[in-house]
Amino acid sequence: MAEKRKDKNGRILKTGENQRKNGTYDYRYTGTDKKVRCVYAKTLEELRRKEEIIQRDKADGIDYAAGEIMVSELIDRYVNLKRDWRENTRRAYGTAINRIKEDAFGQMKVRLVKPSDAKAFYIGLHDKGSKRNTITIFHSVLRPAFEMAVDDDIIRKNPFKFQVSDILQNDAEKRTALTVAQQKAYLKYVQENSQDNYYDDIVILLGTGLRVSELYGLTKKDVDFKTRCIFVDHQLCRTADKPYFITAPKTSSGVRTVPMSETVYAALKRVLKKRMASKSEPIIDGYGGFLFLDKSGMPKVAMHLENYMRNLQKKLNRIYGNTFPRVTPHVLRHTFCTNMQQGGIDVKSLQYLMGHSNVSVTLDVYTHTDFNAVQEAFRKVASSL
Repeated sequence: MAEKRKDKNGRILKTGENQRKNGTYDYRYTGTDKKVRCVYAKTLEELRRKEEIIQRDKADGIDYAAGEIMVSELIDRYVNLKRDWRENTRRAYGTAINRIKEDAFGQMKVRLVKPSDAKAFYIGLHDKGSKRNTITIFHSVLRPAFEMAVDDDIIRKNPFKFQVSDILQNDAEKRTALTVAQQKAYLKYVQENSQDNYYDDIVILLGTGLRVSELYGLTKKDVDFKTRCIFVDHQLCRTADKPYFITAPKTSSGVRTVPMSETVYAALKRVLKKRMASKSEPIIDGYGGFLFLDKSGMPKVAMHLENYMRNLQKKLNRIYGNTFPRVTPHVLRHTFCTNMQQGGIDVKSLQYLMGHSNVSVTLDVYTHTDFNAVQEAFRKVASSL
């Protein structure tokens, strides 16, 4: 009968257990992939706790060895399986993924991540200056990646199965719509002082609620002056990696037909009249005849208008002493939505015009009501009773 192996303290070692020359211990076992794996511990007690976990996981079909991969490796595995991400989504998520990989959290073993670790990672990002909306993007990657690990029997529970709002307060900058007086003042200043031909762009955004990338994606075929309709089924984007590319609207609900007001109709007519004649029309992903062109004859993109409005804001601040609200293309969209809501349009129609997939976004995020608007609405209803 073979003599039983013992450690230096005379304790009998089980199959697979071994005491190393430096006094620490290791345990060798065959994983589900038929490969020999090894775990280490400073004491025999610690080693056997690890053995119990391994045996329990093996009995339950949990792949302990796969759980040894790092968070960054799990993220790569998840991302490589995604084929439905749009260009802008992949770019936004890519920034978050890179930060995860650079952080110490990205080097943690997947099986060791606890809910407290996940929450601590988010709180750390927030303490370093990341807004909650930005951290929500991290959550949009990490939560499904760890859910995939659960489905693959790598871990038992998803440590990211919580809402970011449960641990962080909403710190997003409050969107404020321009008042009627502010809209008139802004348009008047642009019309009288703009040398860059952006007046009509702003008028159309304010009168349609289009996203700026949807506006600059419009071609001649997308505008019907007879029926006074604008057809939206794509947008024009630009990134540092890709100068120009066409994508579908932000959501499937973004495909819509937007009616023209008299003001928008006149502005679009002026755009066509002033549009530069080009010897060779730029073609982007099969689309040509773009309505809005820059000085070089190439289609405008969001960056053009954003830079213009940023410089314009500095001039307004000097005039109004920093009291004029910050105006961006998105503020124009927000103002359109609020104007429509306060004008009495029904919620479902407004949701359609904005291209929102969820009516709660239309109501909770974009519309803005103050006491004066409520008072006016009350007066209209009360007078009809």
